[in-house]
Amino acid sequence: MERWMLSAELSEAEQRVVERLKRTGRFYVFLRQVAPRLFDDGFQAELEKAYEKPRGTEPKPPALLAMVTLLQAYDRVGDAEAVETAEMDRRWQLVLGCLGATKAPFSQGVLVSFRARMVAHDLDRKLLDRTVELAKETGLFSWKYVKAMLDSSPLLGAGRVEDTWNLIGRALDAVVDCAAAGLSIPRERILDQVGLKLMSGSSLKATLDIDWDDPAQQAEALQRLLGEVEALRKWVNEHAGDQAMEGPLKAALDALQRVLTQDLEPDPEGGSRIRRGVAKDRMPSLGDKEMRHGRKSKSKLFNGFKRHVVGLVGTDLIVGAVVRPANEPEHEAAAPLLEDARRHGEIVEAIIDRGYLASTELLSMRQQGVAIRSKPWPSRNAGRFTKEDFAIHLDLSEVVCPAGERASIHALGSVAHFPASACRPCSLRADCTAATSGRGRSISIHEHEDLLIELRALRKTPEGRATLRERTAIEHRLARIGAVQGPRARYKGARKNTLDVRRCAAINNLEALRRAA
Repeated sequence: MERWMLSAELSEAEQRVVERLKRTGRFYVFLRQVAPRLFDDGFQAELEKAYEKPRGTEPKPPALLAMVTLLQAYDRVGDAEAVETAEMDRRWQLVLGCLGATKAPFSQGVLVSFRARMVAHDLDRKLLDRTVELAKETGLFSWKYVKAMLDSSPLLGAGRVEDTWNLIGRALDAVVDCAAAGLSIPRERILDQVGLKLMSGSSLKATLDIDWDDPAQQAEALQRLLGEVEALRKWVNEHAGDQAMEGPLKAALDALQRVLTQDLEPDPEGGSRIRRGVAKDRMPSLGDKEMRHGRKSKSKLFNGFKRHVVGLVGTDLIVGAVVRPANEPEHEAAAPLLEDARRHGEIVEAIIDRGYLASTELLSMRQQGVAIRSKPWPSRNAGRFTKEDFAIHLDLSEVVCPAGERASIHALGSVAHFPASACRPCSLRADCTAATSGRGRSISIHEHEDLLIELRALRKTPEGRATLRERTAIEHRLARIGAVQGPRARYKGARKNTLDVRRCAAINNLEALRRAA
């Protein structure tokens, strides 16, 4: 297989371009200069493993295509524009070593195929790792023990988000289209045989043509729609046979069933109605079935994914990144991120957003002596004494209230109850509890209360607050990722978008190397 060979020495033509880019294109110049070291023989050999069983024409050099993916991320261009840019833009031609070329050294199809191979062989992770290794090799950064920082941000999905009516309509459309393709019959014949009148118009809602503010008309329309759903399912079972149990048709039927299950509920008056509230793990888009509902805050919602990154204290480098569905708790992404960091040094401290606190991986690391640094969960009690006003002595298995009364801790994860006989006459009762006179104050003891006690104490000292402020560095890195990647996902599915965020993280690292050079 042909390798991408770039000389460390610039040609006269390249030097002239470099001279023009000294002020406005320094990153392109840096990419050209660093490319021979970034894609050394060892890394090129790793990339070539993805092509051990080539098909058809001789593949393009994988290292060249990897550099193209980086340029795409930096300039935020798609595959078609990348081909055009490589033919027209001397900055890209400089980086790719094809200065003066009139035809791009790759095609759209080649880029699509290469990204698929990157995903299949985890090459996006290796590309990000290689930028970190390069930082070590240059001597700009060196470490044996590391402090890891974790953070996340929303990534809006690329799929179209729709309400229940349109989701059911699109799911029905997909079943009809798959059945028509699988049975090699016209779509219109299926619509006619099944009697799908609601699917024959420009849109489902236009065909229904009801007063959407009238609950009675909505209920009637839903029953009509569900009647057509059942008619189509019956027709498929009778005519599709084994095709309904496999392939695209089965996937379409499964998607239809999921939409019905998540968005409908039994109506007390009979039949079904649109669900009140949002089902857990609801799928809001058929265009990207991995998208989920998420929250930026209690009042701000979004649909899509969360991008998670891990960086190292003392550097601007990002050493790991992953994209997960928006409704997945942050702590479930902690394990792969920490594994990414662990490949570059032994973790001695983890500085995290408190959303990661429930990670079993972090708790296990703490037992092994790794320091965990995070803001604790806030204690609230509507203007009265909070949990932080109580002295919790785990070694003595007791809690002491502001008035000096004691309550026993029977076990972690339990509740410590103060007797009503002690709380009822207490002069501080009004500042402590709103419980009725027959009950005393209670304090919940978390399963990992010792960690929470430690974090609350950390926040109360200047040194502790300074440690927590170190996490702002990863917030800045994450903001840079957002600026490169943009607020919306380029691809559909978590894994493809993980590739995208990792190549954006690689751009971040290369920019850090350029600044430090």
